[in-house]
Amino acid sequence: MASTKIQSFIYNHRIALIAAAGVGVTLVCVRRYAAGVRYTNTTTRLDGKHVIITGANAGIGKETAIDLANRGAKVTLACRDMKRAQDAADDIKQITGNQNITVKQLNLASLKSVRSFAEDINKNETRLDVLINNAGIMRCPYWKTDDGFEMQIGVNHLGHFLLTNLLLDKLKISAPSRVVTVSSLAHERGKMNFDDLNMEKNYDSGNAYSQSKLANVLFSSELAKKLQGTGVTTYSLHPGVINTELSRHVAQSIGWRMLLSVVRPLIKTPNEGAQTTIYCAVDESLSGETGKYYSDCAKKTPSKEALNDENAKRLWELSEKMVGL
Repeated sequence: MASTKIQSFIYNHRIALIAAAGVGVTLVCVRRYAAGVRYTNTTTRLDGKHVIITGANAGIGKETAIDLANRGAKVTLACRDMKRAQDAADDIKQITGNQNITVKQLNLASLKSVRSFAEDINKNETRLDVLINNAGIMRCPYWKTDDGFEMQIGVNHLGHFLLTNLLLDKLKISAPSRVVTVSSLAHERGKMNFDDLNMEKNYDSGNAYSQSKLANVLFSSELAKKLQGTGVTTYSLHPGVINTELSRHVAQSIGWRMLLSVVRPLIKTPNEGAQTTIYCAVDESLSGETGKYYSDCAKKTPSKEALNDENAKRLWELSEKMVGL
């Protein structure tokens, strides 16, 4: 009797059931596609190496730290919030068994903090093998850094620009070493507003974010030119669309919150989003490449604006003036 009822139900609702199954299969396929490529090399070791990761207390920064700690590296979490950073360090130690995890304060919205952090590293660390410029802020209101820069260009680019330059000597003596800078696909919408880099005349949070991510790619390519022959190589990357705290400013409106609640299950987890960062930091096949852009663990072609060598040089010179190098 029960079997007959089930068969009848299936027959009467067959179209709806087929549609539901189709939707389910589609969502599974979309989720698998969105997850991107995993970096499957787990054999490369980093014993005796020192890695610094900015913004490593959460999201893809923390996931990157876990992977590199598993490979035996000494990992320094460079973070603004020391409580959250220490909690993350404790988690990483417990997960990996690697006790060589340190925490140091770094506020990329303050050039004074960047200089203090770099001075500490240069004085107290014997080597630096990988610098991962990971921290960032996205689509925030019009805020300014301690030094008067628009927050997104200040944190995402200028803070990392100064940090990297101040640590170059340590990277050079540790060569072969790497600088990995997390950019975004959003760089493709970016244009460098050299006449108003702080966007004081016409601020749009999305445009400011895209400009800062374009700056990441231009910085990485110009840095590669300046480091030719030193053994220090550079990489910029798009990690993917990821479910992290980076979208917290985007999610302020009801409309965005509703949209994010729908798409979150279909976008990358922090672990999935960390794969290309790990690839750029670790993969031995990249030792002969420098200044390139990557996504899903493969070299990709960035936007036309990102390939403009003249703009890369102009941005470098302007950035030097702005941070006082």
